[in-house]
Amino acid sequence: MTEGAGADAGDLPDDLTAAEAGMWQAFRNGSVYDLSSGDAVVDDPHGGHPWGPERSVRARIICWLLLDGPPALAGRVPALKIVGVRVLGSLDLAGGTVTPYVEMHGCRFDAEIVLPEARFTTVRLVDCSVPRLEAARVHTEGDLHLPRCRFQNGVRLTDARIGTDLLLNQAVVYRDRSGRSLAADGMTVGQDLQAELLESHGELSLRSAKIGVSLSLRGAKLANPYARLALNAPQLTVERSLYLTPAGVGNPLLSGTTPARGTRIQRFECRGGVRLDDGRFGDAVDLERAGFTLTDDQELSLRRVQTPELRFLGDRPQRGKVVLSGARVINLVDRAGAWPEPGHLHMGGFTYENLVPQGPFPLAARLDWVAAATAEYNPEPYERLAAVLRAAGEDEDAREVLLAKQRRRRETLPPAAKCWGFLQDWVVAYGYRPGRAAVWMAVLWAAGTLAFAHADHPPTNPGGHPAWSPALFTLDLLLPVIDLGQAGQWQLRGDWQWLVTAMVLLGWVLATTVAAGATRLLRRS
Repeated sequence: MTEGAGADAGDLPDDLTAAEAGMWQAFRNGSVYDLSSGDAVVDDPHGGHPWGPERSVRARIICWLLLDGPPALAGRVPALKIVGVRVLGSLDLAGGTVTPYVEMHGCRFDAEIVLPEARFTTVRLVDCSVPRLEAARVHTEGDLHLPRCRFQNGVRLTDARIGTDLLLNQAVVYRDRSGRSLAADGMTVGQDLQAELLESHGELSLRSAKIGVSLSLRGAKLANPYARLALNAPQLTVERSLYLTPAGVGNPLLSGTTPARGTRIQRFECRGGVRLDDGRFGDAVDLERAGFTLTDDQELSLRRVQTPELRFLGDRPQRGKVVLSGARVINLVDRAGAWPEPGHLHMGGFTYENLVPQGPFPLAARLDWVAAATAEYNPEPYERLAAVLRAAGEDEDAREVLLAKQRRRRETLPPAAKCWGFLQDWVVAYGYRPGRAAVWMAVLWAAGTLAFAHADHPPTNPGGHPAWSPALFTLDLLLPVIDLGQAGQWQLRGDWQWLVTAMVLLGWVLATTVAAGATRLLRRS
C-alpha cells in the first residue's frame, strides 16, 4: 500500500517499519508507546549511547499521524504518546493544524522541530534532546511543556500564543547563530511561564512578551559571555510577579513553594546584563538572593519599571551598574548589603512610597545609599527619601535627610556662597535644627547683658528717657525688627561702640538664617 492510502479507514500502511507500525497502532488506541530499554544509561536521550532502528521512527510518519492520521479505535481518543523514541529527519508541521494530543518523553531528535504558525491543543516534550525548536507564531489552546529538554541551537517562540502554561523547568538551551538561546519576543502566555532551574547559554529575549499570571525564573542560571545581555526583556508585562529567586533542587513542587528545611537550594544567577526597561508587573519584582555578575559596561536595568513591590534583596553586584531611573514602585523592600557601591547606582526619577528594610538599615547607611546614586548633586533622591520618612512619621529623620541635601548642595557653590552655607549650618543647621537659634540667642543675650552692665551709658535725651536696662538694651540690639525703646536712648562711646555693632550684625545674621530655615520648612509643608 502506498503512503497515505487507506489511512482514513485505519489500515496500516505497507512501508512502515516495525517501530513505526507499533506507534501507528498506539496512536489509534491513544496509549503510550514506549521503546525505552529500562537501562537509564542507554535510555538517556542526551547521552552518547546509540539508538538503533528498533527504536527509530521517521519524522514524516509522525507528521502523517498528527495532520492526517487514521481514526481512533472504537471508544478511544487518538493521541501521540511516545517514550524513548529516536526521530529521524526534521519534524515539520509548519502551518498545520494538529488536533490530537501530543506528548513525547525521553525522545531524541536528529534534526530540528519546525512548527511556525502551527496550531495545537496541548504539546508536551519532556526530557527530550532537540537540535532546535523553530516555533514562531505557534498557537496552542492549552499548554506547551518543554521541561528538562536540551536544545543545542536555541528555541524560537517569537509571537507565539500559548493558551495556558509554558513550562521550561530544568531545560538547557544553547544559543543559535544570532546569539539567542530563547527568542520569544512578542509572545503571549495565558497563565504561567515557569522556567525554574533553567540553564540559558545566550540571550534570553522576551521583548514585549505578555504573561497572564507569573514569570518564574527561580534557580535559573543565565549566562551570555558573548554579548551585553543575558536577559533582554524590555516592555515585558506580567500580571502578577516576576521571580528571580532561589529554588529547591530535587523538589518535585518547584513552583511557588518555600523549600523544606534541609533541602538544597539553587539561587538565581545571571552572568551578563539584564534589561527590564518599561516593564509592568502587577504584584512584585522579586530579586531575593539573586546573584548578578556584570562587566563594567553591563547593567541591571529597571528603567521606568512599574510594580507595587520591588524586593531588592540580592547579592551586591561587584561591577556594572544598577539603574532605576524613572522606575515607580509602592513598596521598596531592600537591605543595606544589596546595593552597589557609589558610582554604580543610578536613581534619577525613581519614586517609591514606602521603605521596608530587611535587617539593619540605619539612616546613615540610607544617606550613603542616596549619595551612591548621585555622583553629582541632585536634590530629587533626598527629597523623595525625606517625603517617604515624613509620611511614615519619622520627622526627625526627614529633617536629617534634608540637612544632608543642603550640605551636599553646598559642595557645588562658589566660595562666598559656600562660606555663607557653612555659617548657616553652624548657627541653625540650615533651619532644620531650630533649637540652635534659641541657644545662640540666649548665649548672646547673656553675654551682652553682663558686658553692658559695666558700660557708661549717657542718655541721648537728658530730658526724658526710660530706665537703663542692660538686658533690654542687649535684646534691642539682637532683634533687628523689633524696637524695645532702648538702643536709641543711650550713647555708648569708645570700644563699647564696637560691641554694639557686633551685636547688631550677629542679630541680623541670626535672624536671616532663621528666616531662611523657616522658609524651607514652609515650602516643605
